[in-house]
Amino acid sequence: MKYIAEINVMPHKEILDPQGKAVSKSMVNLGLSEIQNVRIGKHITLEIEAPDEQAAHAKVDEACKKLLANLIMESYEFTLRPA
Repeated sequence: MKYIAEINVMPHKEILDPQGKAVSKSMVNLGLSEIQNVRIGKHITLEIEAPDEQAAHAKVDEACKKLLANLIMESYEFTLRPA
């Protein structure tokens, strides 16, 4: 069965996020000072062929740990749905 994974990778809250900091400062320049503490991450969508949802979950989790997220600096979460 085919599944679609929606993965969000974000820097740990303790890690400096230069992109997020730059966007936060730009919000003030655009008159949007109510918006603060912007954090920039990655959104990844992929398709996976697996016999069941449990197997698909395990493979996506493995891909995140081994390639898609740097676990020292980032955390991840994902959802699966049938394709």
